[in-house]
Amino acid sequence: MTVLETIQRSAEFLTRKGVESPRLNAELLLARVLSLPRMRLYLEFERPLAAAETDLMREWVKRRGLREPLQHILGGSNFCGFEFRVDSRVLVPRPETELLAEAAWQYLNSREGEPVVLDYGTGSGCLAVTLALKAPKCRVLAIDVSPDALEVARGNAQVHKVDGRISFILSDRLVAVTPGAKLDLIVGNPPYIATEEVSRLEPEVRLFDPLLALNGGIDGLDHYRFLAAEAGGWLSESGKVMLEIGDGQEIAVRELLEKQNWIVEAEIKDYNQRPRIIVACQR
Repeated sequence: MTVLETIQRSAEFLTRKGVESPRLNAELLLARVLSLPRMRLYLEFERPLAAAETDLMREWVKRRGLREPLQHILGGSNFCGFEFRVDSRVLVPRPETELLAEAAWQYLNSREGEPVVLDYGTGSGCLAVTLALKAPKCRVLAIDVSPDALEVARGNAQVHKVDGRISFILSDRLVAVTPGAKLDLIVGNPPYIATEEVSRLEPEVRLFDPLLALNGGIDGLDHYRFLAAEAGGWLSESGKVMLEIGDGQEIAVRELLEKQNWIVEAEIKDYNQRPRIIVACQR
């Protein structure tokens, strides 16, 4: 088959399987198979595929039809302009989390000396590594309850050559972090899906993302409740928390923080103008 025929047939198959943006998915997969920039495909529509290329494309399209995330098949995901290895051990970085990263590195770069930031639930390490790259004076503590996630995060830090500035800590919440560490910033995208909602998520998430990184308890607020009550003990006097939240959670999270003597300084909206990031400091 030619490039064009492969794209068309793959897109038709993915459409039947309920995959969002089937043509784009087909083009991205084929571009990787052929080791070409995606837009170059448009200049090579009549190019025939070799047998090995056809076999690999067929395998990848079948996997995508089973709703395996595109990023797992391709082996990586772009976050803030950097490539990160992702697989079933970690969440695929979401575009909205880039807003959290940007707010965090801007704050860290405004601090004097060598600010210390803790990435709460580091997962793939996309936040920790990006902050180390974008705020070169900072030191990063990256914690996660999953040894598998920390393995992925360490690998990503090594690829980007910032592993010497990031301490990876296996920890359930903040248990393994020394109290009084006087962090300048706690940043995180904690699990925020209510338990009963997990089974209704898209197959790409429900079947392939780790449950630990999704399930936020009965109301989805377990980690925010914990951080509101306990995070202040690890912050410096002028330190802040910056947390990503789920749709419609801004009022509940704000109330949890304010009841524990926090001042909510800002709510940052996502690309759909929904509150997505909460920035707070202690009174």
